[in-house]
Amino acid sequence: MSSPRIVFAVFPEFQILDLTGPHEVFTHAGRLTGGVVIETVAATPGPLPSSGGLAVSPTLTIDEFDRRAERGGHGAHGGADAPVDTLVAVGGAGVQQACEDRRFVEWFARTARTARRTASVCTGAFLLGAAGLLDGRRAVTHWSRCTDLADQYPLATVDPDPIFVRDGELWTSAGITASMDLALAMTEADHGPEVSRAIARQLVMFVQRPGGQAQFSAQLAAQRPERAPLREVLDWISDHPDGDLGVPALAARAAMSERNFTRVFRAETGRTPAAYVESVRIEAARRLLESTAATLDTVAHSCGFGTVETLHRSFRRTLRVTPGEYRRHFSHW
Repeated sequence: MSSPRIVFAVFPEFQILDLTGPHEVFTHAGRLTGGVVIETVAATPGPLPSSGGLAVSPTLTIDEFDRRAERGGHGAHGGADAPVDTLVAVGGAGVQQACEDRRFVEWFARTARTARRTASVCTGAFLLGAAGLLDGRRAVTHWSRCTDLADQYPLATVDPDPIFVRDGELWTSAGITASMDLALAMTEADHGPEVSRAIARQLVMFVQRPGGQAQFSAQLAAQRPERAPLREVLDWISDHPDGDLGVPALAARAAMSERNFTRVFRAETGRTPAAYVESVRIEAARRLLESTAATLDTVAHSCGFGTVETLHRSFRRTLRVTPGEYRRHFSHW
């Protein structure tokens, strides 16, 4: 049986963990299942700087890759001449420039057409979009770039919460360390749960990470209002999560009618007042869970949830984890 050939598409200023994270998972999978061939391919020869300064020397340039394929790369026994099993686009600060490199994008699109499956890590999803691979597909990227991805590629359905998304043989992942979750899921799809569990144990990671990426994102990433009264209301909400934050009280503070306040608030922040208030309360609860030993009852009352049950429901609905699970993962007291 031939060893699968996995190709990572890299570019200057790529995110090093987008490459090394899944690379390590696939390497472990190869050791357990009989081998794997892993290559990095770039538009130009290396060394290729990552965004953090570490450099990588690509295995091949795109021209060398194409010449090898033209020489007859069907590799009956696997190896460097075998067809590409998995093509992976990494992300990083240089992804926009990579998307503007026509030769690189065309090579990626051409290679994806013959690969068994294609994937992206973090903002590598933008390279998939530039190659025309996201139209009509579900996808995810780093939480901070999901809106940008949806705006740039409106024919894609961008879901901002999952750690990774599989749409047929197109896989996309959330930010950076989610690349390992993606690679582990691919390994399970190829080799079964026993192999993926063995790798997870060795690498000290979740077989399936609890919750979505909302638990890592900034809950208050709303637009800042232009109107001073609304900005003052937002500051009041942040300072008083346990206060009366219903629409009547907030509208009165902004000196507006309730109907006008609700309309203007949504227009200027991109959220309803209720959704914004809940996000503030969740953010306040997260801080307490991370930094104090306060009981869940105290956290619930201090942050305006009233009861532990309401706190649980909000965490489950928005972060996909319970307050207790969140504390176990992120507390530092």
